[in-house]
Amino acid sequence: MYLIVGLGNIGREYEKTRHNVGFDTIDLLSRKYNIELNRVKFKGIYGEGYIGREKVLLLKPSTYMNLSGESVREAVNFYKIDLDKIIIIYDDISIPVGRLRIRGKGSAGGHNGIKNIILNLGTDSFPRIKIGVGQPKENLVSYVLGRFSEEERKVLDETLETALLAVEEIMETSLEEAMNKYNGYKAE
Repeated sequence: MYLIVGLGNIGREYEKTRHNVGFDTIDLLSRKYNIELNRVKFKGIYGEGYIGREKVLLLKPSTYMNLSGESVREAVNFYKIDLDKIIIIYDDISIPVGRLRIRGKGSAGGHNGIKNIILNLGTDSFPRIKIGVGQPKENLVSYVLGRFSEEERKVLDETLETALLAVEEIMETSLEEAMNKYNGYKAE
């Protein structure tokens, strides 16, 4: 079983913000694979289903971003999920809009949600898909909690569709194949 987690903040005021691209990706996976996000447990909202032949748990933590690790840890412990079967999807300000970066391990890079996941799992060795949201020109908090311009949103929508392909690639072939295929990706 794979655990696919999208990071974001719960609440209408956070919908479609830069910080919620992880939630947006989970919503796309949910629609594409008919996996209803209709259960409340693990300090989050989740659904179970299949992507191809693989059983998956799609999870949106409801803890707010900075405590996401609590939700991830509860799901991992309950289902006894191996670390290499976890895929965390989240925003990254060091990557331009329209780009992805896939990694198998690494530091939090200043992302508090990832920092908390590392703390709760006791390791930084888990697959992740970083979705570029661009570098802030102003206050970081107002930037990541802000919405994309219309032009950026078009590019982002294409990027999120590619993130789905990256998830599928990780599951069907390998993390390394997904990295080789999508780390150079740039939406037009």
